[in-house]
Amino acid sequence: LSMRTTSGFSQQLIFPWALITYGDTQIPVSLLQNRTNATPEQVLNYSAQNLEYAFISALRKMVSGDWPLVGFTEGHGEPDDLQLYDALHSLADGYQVGRVNLDSMGFDGLERLDVLVVAKPTQPFTEAEKYKINYFVMKGGRILWAIDQSDAGLDSLRATGSQTVVARRLNLDDLLFTYGIRFNYDLIADMNCAHIPMTVGNMGGQAQIELAPWLFYPIFVPTGTHPVLKNLDGIRSEFAGTLDTIAVPGIRKEIILRSSPFSRLLSIPAGISLQLIEEEPDPAVFGNRPYPVAALLEGSFPSVFAGRPLPQGITAQPVVPEWGKPSRMLAIADGDVLTGQVNPNDHSPYPLGWDRYTEQQYGNKSFLMNAIDYLTD
Repeated sequence: LSMRTTSGFSQQLIFPWALITYGDTQIPVSLLQNRTNATPEQVLNYSAQNLEYAFISALRKMVSGDWPLVGFTEGHGEPDDLQLYDALHSLADGYQVGRVNLDSMGFDGLERLDVLVVAKPTQPFTEAEKYKINYFVMKGGRILWAIDQSDAGLDSLRATGSQTVVARRLNLDDLLFTYGIRFNYDLIADMNCAHIPMTVGNMGGQAQIELAPWLFYPIFVPTGTHPVLKNLDGIRSEFAGTLDTIAVPGIRKEIILRSSPFSRLLSIPAGISLQLIEEEPDPAVFGNRPYPVAALLEGSFPSVFAGRPLPQGITAQPVVPEWGKPSRMLAIADGDVLTGQVNPNDHSPYPLGWDRYTEQQYGNKSFLMNAIDYLTD
């Protein structure tokens, strides 16, 4: 901490953390919240407003003796444990965290689960797996959806220079529609975005690399007051889409995250190219409106399989009501919000929300921690 004094500047080394000890368990609590482009005074103000939430969340985990079970789905091309390392590791401070294979998990296992995280699947779900998800919701289970409806990827673009982005068919649309959410088949191009390295020339046999803004890596800056996102830094995304909420009786819906007002949409299928970096965005085209990218849903959700025969692969016949117990869902129209970058040299995982190109920490990890806290309590 640098401070101006009568004789110049002085520096003091501080550790802005609290350590809560209860029995043999310790949990650290960060006292400072990162906030991009904020002044030191604003950072202190945001941090002070967040103290009560941070302490109560940690205290609840310490003294409740209850470690809710959080399961990340696998078997549908989801990110591997290395990409999800920091998400899994960070949640392990207050939760039992693991991977869940819906194909092999029985209904008794679903009843022990508290939160199901569906993070960036790339392959379709079977009807039997959807039946199990629906059973989980009817029992009051909570779900965090982080869905990519497109197959866009920077690796494909680097290999060929351009890509035709097509829809990713996950066989979840009817399930989500019944619950009151629709992930749209589109891409957000946002002038408030992250940067990627690009080769801009060659000098002395060495490639000249510069960081350039990439419109398809939006940074979503929270502007609302909901506890999940209050005072958080921007949230980094990659090839994000939009979502809409649908009127369902008894379900309360709230959009909690949007793109910046300087964004536009591309309908899928769409052609994108790295040459877009060389073009100066026209503010008149982007000065449209913010688009919804994350929503909370709360209430008693209707059953998708009410009045329908059991799908193939379901042998047991548990009682599934037409309406479930009160539950919550958080839907995010981007799967990369929950995945971390990996060091290409030693294949070690970076912290969730860390941008290895700009060496900047975004608010993705805090967002995930707050979201799971909110879903479970």
